[in-house]
Amino acid sequence: MASTNDRVALPAKVYAFGMHHSAGMIADLSRRAYEYRAQVLRMVYGRKSGHIGGAFSIAEILCCLYFHQMRVDPARAELPDRDRLVFSKGHACAMLYTVLAHRGYFPVEELETFRALNSRLQGHPEPAKTPGIEAAAGPLGHGVAIGAGMALAARMEKSKRRTYVVLGDGELNSGVIWEGAMVAAKYGLDNLTVIVDYNGVQQTGTTQQIMPTEPIAAKWASFNWHVIEIHGHSVAEILTALDTAHEMHGRPVVIIARTTKGKGVSFMENSPAWHGGVPTNEQFQEALAELEEEARQWSA
Repeated sequence: MASTNDRVALPAKVYAFGMHHSAGMIADLSRRAYEYRAQVLRMVYGRKSGHIGGAFSIAEILCCLYFHQMRVDPARAELPDRDRLVFSKGHACAMLYTVLAHRGYFPVEELETFRALNSRLQGHPEPAKTPGIEAAAGPLGHGVAIGAGMALAARMEKSKRRTYVVLGDGELNSGVIWEGAMVAAKYGLDNLTVIVDYNGVQQTGTTQQIMPTEPIAAKWASFNWHVIEIHGHSVAEILTALDTAHEMHGRPVVIIARTTKGKGVSFMENSPAWHGGVPTNEQFQEALAELEEEARQWSA
């Protein structure tokens, strides 16, 4: 059992709750998002394997979670009262690994081993091997149910920890998503926040072509969730939505983040080809130049 000291030892968020979202904070998180996209690009290009499009669409959201919202301590990653992130869209884990490394869970240099044999950084997250990973995410669609279980356990333990779930919009095709949503609503799990990376593109086409999900906000609302819709690449909107979710009582919260698959690289954006595509050397150089220029603009 955790000691009393363990239960109070977690730090406040990197940026304390309720602080004004300053221009400097927004610029810092936005810059990180583009620098981390460049890192993911290098990882996928170097290994000739990985998923760029969905990793790029989730960059700002993961930066806001780990560098603003979540109560975590990489030096004591197993503390019972830490916040949890269930990264349900596990194939996009190159971005999660990059954020975890820069947050201090393992050396940044280890990112070079991405998808290598015996690496801790495999193509889908593995909690038994990789620091900071809370749930395995090979089969898609299970994140909401897992998150609901974690949130219910926290309530039973009278813990203040919160659970966040990051979904891809293609996962909404899975029936188990909606089973988890019903459980969370039944128990009024207001310590659970789901974030849908609603980029509109799946492996073989657009979500509209494969399985239309609109009206997506109305669907979640009909399951008795509190719904927040945002521009998923606006750090200011993400921070506000996360803080608002923290203040909701009696219902779980879903943040529908409307994003762009392949965000930041002109020829990758909104293209199913970059769900799991690997760039040529020429494409790599072009994409890296675009991302580095975006990062420089946020550093100015």
